[in-house]
Amino acid sequence: MALDDHVAQLIETLNSQGFTSFEQLSVEQARAVIDTFTGLQAPAQDVARVVNLTYPGGGGDLPVRIYVPAAAGPVPETPLPVVLYFHGGGFIGGSIDVADEPCRAVANGAGAIVVSAEYRLAPEHRFPAAPDDAYAALNWVAAHIADFGGDPDNIVIAGDSAGGNLAAVTALRARNEAGPSLRGQVLIYPVIDPSAEFPSTREYAEGYVITKRGLDWFWMQYLDVPGDASNPYAVPSRAGDSSGLPPALVLTNEYEVGRDEAEDYAARLEAAGVDATVRRFDGLVHGVFWMSGAVPRSSEVLAAVCDYIGSITAPSAVQ
Repeated sequence: MALDDHVAQLIETLNSQGFTSFEQLSVEQARAVIDTFTGLQAPAQDVARVVNLTYPGGGGDLPVRIYVPAAAGPVPETPLPVVLYFHGGGFIGGSIDVADEPCRAVANGAGAIVVSAEYRLAPEHRFPAAPDDAYAALNWVAAHIADFGGDPDNIVIAGDSAGGNLAAVTALRARNEAGPSLRGQVLIYPVIDPSAEFPSTREYAEGYVITKRGLDWFWMQYLDVPGDASNPYAVPSRAGDSSGLPPALVLTNEYEVGRDEAEDYAARLEAAGVDATVRRFDGLVHGVFWMSGAVPRSSEVLAAVCDYIGSITAPSAVQ
């Protein structure tokens, strides 16, 4: 399919403004660029309640933000499903502030309490800091979300890009360490493997927001030693056994370097007996979940996320 018209216009605008691939920037410059994605978002939806707290991460307290959906009221009368969400940003950037708009939209669209958790960022905190924090966040949510009207036995883990990696890794760790039970995992164009070689790796290496060299640079900031690339808590496709993991929705975009590695991960899950659903959005690019104002078809990604969460957390599915 041809590149979406709004995406094409956005890329043309970025190029005219001198947009530079991330590997040509300093870490601080890259973080500043990631923060500008709020300018591509639609006005944030109102929700019933927003609570800003901290949770105990591996290196100290970290921010966590809780969104109660509008329809539930500030204090839900019955426990609601819970979505633990990890933001993207190449492991080096992003925050709960950049992800505020999509998290509000997921809360309202899925009728679920969304918990958005920050984690330590590379290169100051390389692997395994981020997955350690992500797993700590899951344990915190399971222990405390009932205080906010959430059901600790009905948790979905989700994330986009690097956050999708962390969601997949946290699902692995929860299975391996007998952690909190997960109803499902939603992986929004997750980055999976720094050594991946697929057709999309070559075909979309340049010109579509995230380049192959830019993605490689993110991985270089994140991984600490060469052996980390073989660790399934960094590269979930390296898990020798994927059985027993929660059902998964894996969303990909046609014009994206990491498209095929994400779809390959879904195929690995399915081969291991996991209920894995792949949805590819033709004409779209990496980052579109954060582009609700600039790319109208971002609403399709949001709808896919909310519909899936609703389908696996509904009372009929839980029983």
